[in-house]
Amino acid sequence: MPESPIGAVAVAGAPGHSRPAAGTRRAGTTRSGTTRSGDAPRSGQTSARLGRVLLWLAVALGAAVMLFPFLWTVITSITPQANLSGGPSLIVNNPTLSAYAALFASVPVVRVVLNSFAVAAASTLLQLLTGSLAAYGFSRLAFKGKSFVFGCYLATLMIPLQVLVAPLFIMLTRMRLNDTYFALLAPNIASAFGIFLLKQAVDGVPKELDEAARLDGAGHLRIWAQVVMPLVRPAMAALIVFAFMESWNSFLWPLVAIRSPELMTLPLGLSYLQGQFTTDWNIVMAGSVVSILPIVVVYLFAQKHIIAGMAHTGLK
Repeated sequence: MPESPIGAVAVAGAPGHSRPAAGTRRAGTTRSGTTRSGDAPRSGQTSARLGRVLLWLAVALGAAVMLFPFLWTVITSITPQANLSGGPSLIVNNPTLSAYAALFASVPVVRVVLNSFAVAAASTLLQLLTGSLAAYGFSRLAFKGKSFVFGCYLATLMIPLQVLVAPLFIMLTRMRLNDTYFALLAPNIASAFGIFLLKQAVDGVPKELDEAARLDGAGHLRIWAQVVMPLVRPAMAALIVFAFMESWNSFLWPLVAIRSPELMTLPLGLSYLQGQFTTDWNIVMAGSVVSILPIVVVYLFAQKHIIAGMAHTGLK
């Protein structure tokens, strides 16, 4: 008896008897039989690896550009009879430390370094105190005209020190405070930038902590000292470095405010190394290395807090 067409179709569609139609391919395969599933992850890994390599090359290039002036300064300081007219040179012939000996012989380096350190440390502490108190007031206290006063503080950032030199000098002269350590500290007792930086950090501290401390009987001064300030240490560390660097590198104001050699700061002392007609650049560069080292040490110890403070301040 002939087999029915329906039975033939059933047999053909039964398991074990199916055949792929002509011209069809399995999912995930190409005409050559290779799979495409691993191509996308592999190409993504290659792109990510290439991106990391390019990123590290860019970072290395940036680091080389930043470190080159300091490296040039160090090499020039140990090069005898160095001359800058021929451009930078990283090759040293007969390196010597005689420039450092000449530096200590021509300038009272220990005294000027101590003066600079004392002034920088005192101005930094004063900026921390005044800046943190003002930041707490602007962030936590409600008073009329707060936004206007804070805007006026920020507006002072656009006024350069050169504009303030003459009024400050006249004021200190009338108060008979010129040629004193206080005269060196006067422009750096308070900082609008420090107030702004710390206010942004204090704004990030939850006010619920203040309320909890207030329930325990704490006043504003105790909340400022024991609750808010410990939580904004990264921003305070960043302000310490910025304030210390600004005071350490200050040249114009000490040049105007003091006359006594015993009050001379390091930038002012280094200016005497440059002669009217000739300049021993190796000695000048040796002085520059001495002036840079304290800043490098301060930054190395505080770099973690500086980065955290700047990142936290920029997030709102």
